[in-house]
Amino acid sequence: MEYLVTGTEMKEYDKNTTERLQMPSLVLMERAALVTVEQIKQEKGDFKYRVLVVAGCGNNGGDGFAIGRLLLLQGYQVDFVLVGEEEKCSEETAHQLAILSQYGHCPYDRIPDAEYDIVIDALFGVGLSRNIEGIYEEAVDTMNRLHCYVCSVDIPSGIHAGTGEVLGCAVRADLTVTYGFYKLGEFLYPGAGYCGKIICGQIGIDEYSFMGRKPYCYTYRNDMDIALPERRRDGNKGTFGKVLVIAGSDTVCGAALMACQSAFRMGAGMVKAVTSRKNRVALSQTVPEAMVTVYDTGLWEEEGPDARFLAEFETALSWADCILIGPGIGLGKEAEWMLRYCIEKNMLPMVVDADALNLLAENEELLNTLRKSITDGRIVDDASKKEQRDVILTPHMAEFARLYHCTVPEAARNILQYPQELADKTQCVVVCKDVRTVVAKPQGDHLYINTTGNDGMATAGSGDVLAGMVTGLLVQGAQAADAAILGVYLHGVAGDLAAGRYGRYSMLARDIIGQIPDSLAQTGYS
Repeated sequence: MEYLVTGTEMKEYDKNTTERLQMPSLVLMERAALVTVEQIKQEKGDFKYRVLVVAGCGNNGGDGFAIGRLLLLQGYQVDFVLVGEEEKCSEETAHQLAILSQYGHCPYDRIPDAEYDIVIDALFGVGLSRNIEGIYEEAVDTMNRLHCYVCSVDIPSGIHAGTGEVLGCAVRADLTVTYGFYKLGEFLYPGAGYCGKIICGQIGIDEYSFMGRKPYCYTYRNDMDIALPERRRDGNKGTFGKVLVIAGSDTVCGAALMACQSAFRMGAGMVKAVTSRKNRVALSQTVPEAMVTVYDTGLWEEEGPDARFLAEFETALSWADCILIGPGIGLGKEAEWMLRYCIEKNMLPMVVDADALNLLAENEELLNTLRKSITDGRIVDDASKKEQRDVILTPHMAEFARLYHCTVPEAARNILQYPQELADKTQCVVVCKDVRTVVAKPQGDHLYINTTGNDGMATAGSGDVLAGMVTGLLVQGAQAADAAILGVYLHGVAGDLAAGRYGRYSMLARDIIGQIPDSLAQTGYS
């Protein structure tokens, strides 16, 4: 697990480290400099480049001066620039300037008209909260125009550490060396696009510095510690779960195919598709492992389906251990009837995706019924206990905005708040799909932000694959939040593998399914 901290959280942990753990700030600064110099040498080699350090008056500037000094002592040609008034420097930065003066170096007050190989961006750190203007904007613009290799100290200057917002303008870095913990703004867009390669160095600010107040957001980066559902060596196809996939319509077939395939690939023992009759042949040919129950569209009465399909649907629900409903089912009366029946007539764990989400967004009464089915639970065993129903909602941003009753830009701006509020309101685990997908669970005190995956996954069918993967985990007994997080993480890993094989421009959703086995192997699952 990797925590992703805001600027406010990081300042608190820094203060805890220096004041309560008694670690001197200048020691932290020297460690930061050592970590950064080592990383620059790893990235660029030990050739003695010409380096420019552009520093501000805050402690970020002090880090920059310490980095430049260490490079200077190792034989690099280093020029220093202080942007701002020296009398306004923090105590630590003033101390670094005093050390530099003992080595015979004083900073320029503006960037020289000279050629450099490496620029150290130490203008602003994680505390920046307002737009960059004036001489600082000029310095950022100049750094971006030097066409050098840029290393940003802690975070690119101009990026909000908590939101990834560009505060007026920002440095475009090739390398960002951050300290203690990754910053949220380094992974949320647009800030993530300014960071280049991100390295987190440990300088002495660690989990001891939390003092009981852990960061709100976290991610996994090649260190997933959620276990796959246990797979019995003596199990059979029924042991590993029976998934009912309600997907596809007269005009949409692929969603059902991909949802069924991905559920199988994640380990589900059996899959049965409920879909339009027009999809039977395609399903039988593409996913021969799946069973199929079909219905005829446009022939239903207002009160529901004919007796034949009703009996088959009830039988399918009785057979299943878990439901996935929504991919490609449309918004017609057949789709609404099946969704309502799944909500009102059984208590199976359920993944609600795509068109089923839009139906819920249009029908507050049905959404309330879903929530009640979760909060009421069902009586089990000796009638003294209730079993909670697991429901996972998997909206993309537009679907989320409809459910939350806001605009898409509002949802994007509040990606760290609104999903948690929707999870609390609906009592469902919410998977809000975007360039950085977030997973929120009801009454959760932490928010998962996914950092696997790539823009090649922004292709039709990718969400159907994710829904199938999450359902495949849920049916095997994973807790809802674990199934959602692990499914999102592995979906991104499979997408990265697909991009590596086919390229981000050319990859298709079915290529993600093809990489699920390798994604499991790469992350240590087998």
